Amino acid sequence: MSVEVAGMGRAKAEGPLKLAVPRGALFGETLDALDLAGIDTSEVRGESRALIFPGPEISLVTMRPSDVPTYVEGGAADVGITGKDVLLEQSDRMVYELLDLGFGRCRMVLAGRKGDKRLGESERRLGMMRIATKYPRIAERHFEQTGRQVEVIEVKGSVELAPLTGLADGIVDLVATGRTLEENDLEVREEIVTCTARFVANRVAHKLRSREVDQLTAKLGEGVPR
Repeated sequence: MSVEVAGMGRAKAEGPLKLAVPRGALFGETLDALDLAGIDTSEVRGESRALIFPGPEISLVTMRPSDVPTYVEGGAADVGITGKDVLLEQSDRMVYELLDLGFGRCRMVLAGRKGDKRLGESERRLGMMRIATKYPRIAERHFEQTGRQVEVIEVKGSVELAPLTGLADGIVDLVATGRTLEENDLEVREEIVTCTARFVANRVAHKLRSREVDQLTAKLGEGVPR
């Protein structure tokens, strides 16, 4: 049996549960968490260039973290793991956030050049700051909530370049150790939100396959650091 809801794709009540696995920074810790939950990730850890790794009960589908909400919402994956930063930036995606997995901890911050007063001066002089970011929705929401006017400039590459070249007064970006900021003579001015890896589910799959999804959520939860 399968059910389709407008804008949410098709979810099936039978067959292996499809789990979207994020490649990149969260990849290793995600596989470790799955191993602790009793899911064999040996094939995914190998040299194969495959993107889908079928299993009798759970099939793993690897993809970019930013694509996980799209695949889960559309029913191409029943459940998935991605960063809270992705979920905040794609807050319009209709997925259930089931569990904070605790790993992949980063901070979303406002940063500017060390000793540079342009962030404050631009706000006082022009009533508006120019902020470069890969996360325009998060940035706009933060400044709206704090009652400040900003011009958000979306960039795709190294966002640290923007204040160094005069494109922007500051940046909103995700940082782990802060080393990249330090090496580019930038400093944190404000912390916006702490982000960790999250376990999410397709809304239809969560109903059709509640027992399987709940069991997997519980197993993953056992490995979450306390």
